[in-house]
Amino acid sequence: MSFPEYLVSNYDDLLLSARDHLFIVVISIVLGTLVALALGILTYRSARGRTIALGVTGTILTIPSLALYTLLVVFGLGLGTKPVVVALTLYSLLPIVRNTITGLLGVDPAIVESAQGIGMGRWQRLFRIELPLAWPVIITGIRVSTMVVVGIAALGAIVNGPGLGALIFDGLRRIGSPVAVNLALAGTLGIVLLGIFIDGLFILLTRATTPRGIRD
Repeated sequence: MSFPEYLVSNYDDLLLSARDHLFIVVISIVLGTLVALALGILTYRSARGRTIALGVTGTILTIPSLALYTLLVVFGLGLGTKPVVVALTLYSLLPIVRNTITGLLGVDPAIVESAQGIGMGRWQRLFRIELPLAWPVIITGIRVSTMVVVGIAALGAIVNGPGLGALIFDGLRRIGSPVAVNLALAGTLGIVLLGIFIDGLFILLTRATTPRGIRD
């Protein structure tokens, strides 16, 4: 069976795998963004806090994904979606934490002082002045994390995680059979196309959520 014929005959199953892959990526990025934003906001004013936050999240990113998936299973998360979502959430932290800190530190102090001078409190300045101005940098970090997670999510298949990675691993297990190349190629191509699709959404989201006055 040729690859185009395989795609046509398995169209529904491929779409379901892509949907599952997208689902775990979205869940992981939402969770990672919430945690990373909190870490960035809590530590950006402290040099020591910044060093610790970036050091810990950077160390997590150096852990081989196969090892992390295995450890999460051993530590009681079992097989399936849970260990994959936890691993992807952890891997998503560094770029978002780093860009949150960078973005907040890059806000012009004069603007912050002016806001303070008209009576804005600490949290008012953060949410009404600093975060909106830092947002283009922050969302770039989220975008980078998402692209990283889209690829790493494929390896979740080793712990029975959902998504397109299962096709790739199934193809590897069937090396030598006529369908092996079709399976691996379908999974790989699906991940690439999903990454392009998500990246396009981020371009639109960045434009829609960035205040007009600070757009490039």
